[in-house]
Amino acid sequence: TCLERNTPGNSSLCPSTLGSVTTADLNKNPDEVAGMFNEVAKGYDRTNALLSGGNSVLWRMATVKALDLKPGERVLDVAAGTGTSSKALQKTGATVVALDFSPGMVAEGRIRHPDIEFVEGDAEALPFPPASFDAVTISFGLRNVQQPQVAIGEMYRVLKPGGRIVICEFSHPAAPIVRAGYQGYMKYVMP
Repeated sequence: TCLERNTPGNSSLCPSTLGSVTTADLNKNPDEVAGMFNEVAKGYDRTNALLSGGNSVLWRMATVKALDLKPGERVLDVAAGTGTSSKALQKTGATVVALDFSPGMVAEGRIRHPDIEFVEGDAEALPFPPASFDAVTISFGLRNVQQPQVAIGEMYRVLKPGGRIVICEFSHPAAPIVRAGYQGYMKYVMP
């Protein structure tokens, strides 16, 4: 994960971790990726819990804790999917905007969480003015973005001075045998 405060002079994009971000195949067509998520939207949360071995709940709790949201703050949840993480963020008293590029995920999120604002949009071109949010987060979505640096730059653009960004994403295991198993899992099992 990466937690940074958007302060004058701090324009870092977490250089110690950005180079090791696990990304999707950059040759994938974004419309095809969105289409895949459209197809799995209804069962996505159940599948995600199963494929993560139940750890998705723990990762969600860690992200909420790291953001340290205060009641009334405004937070952007990028790659929000059906809004499961958005709902956890909302429980802090923050106002949540859930953004996803999959129309199916956004539609399912609106059904499940009618009290959360869902926006269909692209992480690489966020449809918000500068300095719109107190915090921005993305959980397990950066790997599906073709240009992660552009998406992170967009997150910083919409973040208010002094705001927080938390990125929850898979990384590469250091041990070669574990890394090989992990890469197979990420390529053939995880969406």
